Amino acid sequence: MTAQFILYLLIGFVLLEALVSGVLSWLNGTWMSHPIPAVLEGLYDEEKYEKQQAYMKANRRVGRIGSIVSTVITVVFLACGLFGWLDNLFKSVTDSVYGQICLFALFLQLFGTLVELPFSYYSTFVIEERFGFNKTTHRTFWLDTLKGFILSYVLTAGLVCVIYWLYDTIGDGFWLWATGVCVVFIVFFSIFYSNLIVPLFNKQKPLEQGELRSAIEGALQSMNCRFKDIYVIDGSKHSTKANAYFTGFGPKKRIVLYDTLIEQLTIEEVVAVLAHEVGHYRHHDTLKNMFTSIVTVGVYLYVFSLMVSSPLLPEALGGTAPSFVLSMVAFSQLLTPISLVLDPLMNSVLRRAEYAADRYATAYGHGNPLISGLKKLSAHALSNLTPHPAFVWFSYSHPTLAQRIISIQENQKKL
Repeated sequence: MTAQFILYLLIGFVLLEALVSGVLSWLNGTWMSHPIPAVLEGLYDEEKYEKQQAYMKANRRVGRIGSIVSTVITVVFLACGLFGWLDNLFKSVTDSVYGQICLFALFLQLFGTLVELPFSYYSTFVIEERFGFNKTTHRTFWLDTLKGFILSYVLTAGLVCVIYWLYDTIGDGFWLWATGVCVVFIVFFSIFYSNLIVPLFNKQKPLEQGELRSAIEGALQSMNCRFKDIYVIDGSKHSTKANAYFTGFGPKKRIVLYDTLIEQLTIEEVVAVLAHEVGHYRHHDTLKNMFTSIVTVGVYLYVFSLMVSSPLLPEALGGTAPSFVLSMVAFSQLLTPISLVLDPLMNSVLRRAEYAADRYATAYGHGNPLISGLKKLSAHALSNLTPHPAFVWFSYSHPTLAQRIISIQENQKKL
């Protein structure tokens, strides 16, 4: 195997990913006018259905252009050896490998943000604005972009520096210790995400005493589930779309409700949505997903440890000397076909977990309000009611709305 062959392989993988994404998007578009499932009839009137179709077309168009731009830029960088040129440039700036890592990470982060920014801005202030979803001000948008950039850069550069230090200090067995570092990293942020990360972008406050809190506490007690911390997040600061989730472990676990969810649903429907989330909690889905992530990271790091010392990876990217950063960039691109296989499999597992959480909520008598709540949320968000089965299989982490409703109704019959 030569560096030239690896380069062709990397370019081929980039084009393969773009082709798969493009074909799936095209297939999804062909089903836009597919008959609406019987269980969803009446969800949209004629005017709102036309609005939903227009919303989907607008998002598909922006997504398609963004994908083409990203693919072209990546192929140009690979074919012209620009990654290697950058590596040589940063090596001329500093002899410190840690400094080179930080500079490389800064460039990738900055360049990626600049490429994505026009599409993000257009989606927020043109598409979301046109269809009545956007509540973000320009000030909030730019501040969130800056905070997200800084946070992502610090975490990425810091983690890569730690992994390199382990590689430089330990040698071949560094992958095992690096996996341990990633475990600490994943667990820490899973526990403290709501306390440390969310406040950077949103405000949270405890749910006030009242009819909703009493209903939630009563439902939690009936399910023998105790949560002292129930918070409301100002999701309306960014969008009219709604959500709810559980976060943290042990004494740090809490329920978080979007204020938009409270506005759009009845108390009974909010409780039903939370019962679904309790189902995830009872089935330990967060821990299962965390374990899967840790195993995946460990396997990737082990394979990387077998390739990191090879001069072929840096050379394929245009490098003229051994480079930990170039080896990591090349390796991340080589993972593309693996991701194309693993992503749909992981989504299949996640969809089964959603069905199970729906069954849990249904078993406690929340089936009908869960159905009505899901319908309201989907209608408000102009969700696609007729996605192509292949697109669902490959990209959906949740079953379609029709699939969830049919499953809930079948579970109700069994009770």
